[in-house]
Amino acid sequence: MKKIFIICAAFLFPAFAMAQPPSGNANPGDKYGEIISADDAIDVAAIPAKLETASSFNTKIKARVLDVCPKKGCWLKVAVNDSTEAFVKMKDYAFFAPVAIKGKTVVIDAVASIKTTPVSELRHYAEDAKKSQEEIAAITEPKKEISFLANGIVVVE
Repeated sequence: MKKIFIICAAFLFPAFAMAQPPSGNANPGDKYGEIISADDAIDVAAIPAKLETASSFNTKIKARVLDVCPKKGCWLKVAVNDSTEAFVKMKDYAFFAPVAIKGKTVVIDAVASIKTTPVSELRHYAEDAKKSQEEIAAITEPKKEISFLANGIVVVE
């Protein structure tokens, strides 16, 4: 009986441990993913114009975090300007950001591109963000948006 309990605990513990974003306050200087510096970062507002002439490119941007996946910290939304936001995913799902990063200014080393996100993926992100069933059901069209695939993030403010 003792062995069965230990085996069950060994399988269940990682499931509970993996389903949460990392803890922490996301203080200036905190880094997630690859170790990067804030040097030479451009303002995220410059990205839409650059994407008019290139389908994708490596960049380092400075942006304010609007939202973070509350389930695992596996994606962020950042403000591009007053009316536009961009979606940030972590490269290879290799790292996550704490919920406390919301509202902070960060520098992200990433590949920028324009992506059309399918309805199924948009609904998945809405579920992660704990949106209501009505809000999720209201997602019926794919969304064309600025997307970043992040290698590393550093909190600057």
